[in-house]
Amino acid sequence: MIAISSGDGTSAGSANRPGWQALLSRPSPAVMGVLNVTPDSFSDGGQFMAPDRALAQARRMIAEGADIIDIGAESTRPYGAKAISAGEELKRLQPILADIVSLGIPVSIDSVKSDVVVWALDAGAKIANDVWGLQRDPDMARLLAGRGCPLVIMHNRESAEGGIDIMRDISEFFARSLEIAAKAGIARENIVLDPGIGFGKTPEQSLMAIARLDQFGTFGLPLLVGASRKRFISSISPSEPHQRLGGSIAAHLIAAKRGARIIRTHDVYDTVQALRVAEAVWEKA
Repeated sequence: MIAISSGDGTSAGSANRPGWQALLSRPSPAVMGVLNVTPDSFSDGGQFMAPDRALAQARRMIAEGADIIDIGAESTRPYGAKAISAGEELKRLQPILADIVSLGIPVSIDSVKSDVVVWALDAGAKIANDVWGLQRDPDMARLLAGRGCPLVIMHNRESAEGGIDIMRDISEFFARSLEIAAKAGIARENIVLDPGIGFGKTPEQSLMAIARLDQFGTFGLPLLVGASRKRFISSISPSEPHQRLGGSIAAHLIAAKRGARIIRTHDVYDTVQALRVAEAVWEKA
């Protein structure tokens, strides 16, 4: 578990917890547990809308070894997600966020709306996770600049185009986002890059982004990969989201070997176990 400095210089959690940089530099990647308080997320939509169920799931993921809880109140699935207002997003978050923050590990707020992200940071969240990498809400970078919090910049596209060079597209997107961040005054050392597996990509492009993940190391920033239960797995082994644990773990182990420092998953226990075993084996190589 980690403590992350907030904008006012205070930190969450006990003083003996390693900080953000220490977490990202340890041998095994940090594990970010997914908590969707939405009715329409592709894998767990509707399961954790009730505050008591959301809190129970957060507790469960922490017990299973999650280092971070990533809360989303608006589905960002590539197909069929219903856009909601900031007011509706906050309505879903307000009954649960304080209780989950009180559990003692860092909470990440998964939102593309700056108003929602700033509210969540004020309420105790420690990480901003923007699936449009500062390129959707024009106020996001400015409002985050003074916060001093970690920021996840994810690559995204409006739609998949099979004919493009996806590695070049991701790199150019990251470069634009980093320029926006720099102009706003966001500290580079607070930024994590996420290639956005499954977002605006064909299954083949998602596979390529994982296989060549180490190419993004040229940015000199930590990498996050969230392949959990994604549709590209079904393109290889036909399956429903709840049947994709094996494919998710395979993708995440490859991503870890390719340099991922954070793994975002719905299945914390199995992912933590797989990473620990893989790390033990790699140490013997």
